[in-house]
Amino acid sequence: MFTSASNFSNNVDAVFLYIAGLSFIVLIGIIVAMIYFVIRYSRKRNPVPTHIEENLTLEILWTTIPLVLFISMFYFGWVGYKDMRAIPSDAMQIKVTARMWQWTFEYPNGLKTDTLYVPVGAAVRAELHSVDVNHAFYIPAFRIKKDVYANKNNDIWFRSEKIGRYDIACAEYCGLKHSGMYSAVYIMKQEDFDSWYKTTSAKAGLQPALTAQILK
Repeated sequence: MFTSASNFSNNVDAVFLYIAGLSFIVLIGIIVAMIYFVIRYSRKRNPVPTHIEENLTLEILWTTIPLVLFISMFYFGWVGYKDMRAIPSDAMQIKVTARMWQWTFEYPNGLKTDTLYVPVGAAVRAELHSVDVNHAFYIPAFRIKKDVYANKNNDIWFRSEKIGRYDIACAEYCGLKHSGMYSAVYIMKQEDFDSWYKTTSAKAGLQPALTAQILK
């Protein structure tokens, strides 16, 4: 929790804790009310059932309070979702192809790898596509997940300020080896990424684009 591995981590964690906290408070309230009613209206205390008239105030309260709580959950979730859909225009474009049971990443110059390498601090837009069944592109540390379909192009973006290696998993059951459909994203210093990109492109017989062009 709150590892700040990506620009979405803290917000997603905060919303999760908010919803979990409200749910816990509501749970405690329900349990306390149940215990109170069991004791207050037990057969020993009320051998003859008591007729209780309607109470408009209570009905308004138990309708309004949950409604406000649920709307607040929706609001914070919606704000976070809008941020995830606001892809920067200068984001680095990576084509992500899913197939049973591996990921392939293609850079703007045609370089293809089975592991994702990106520079620290750069906005990255992943264009998602499947060549067979449904998959889901999931980076747990970044708190991002998006379904990947064969007949539809999806996209997702992220930015990480924390250098390191992070798992990429498939979060949609896709067959026999689904559990082994793992890859990784490496967040690298800009100079290290530039060196890796040029060297790897040269080995593949490709002309590396300038870094400024890669990030557009």
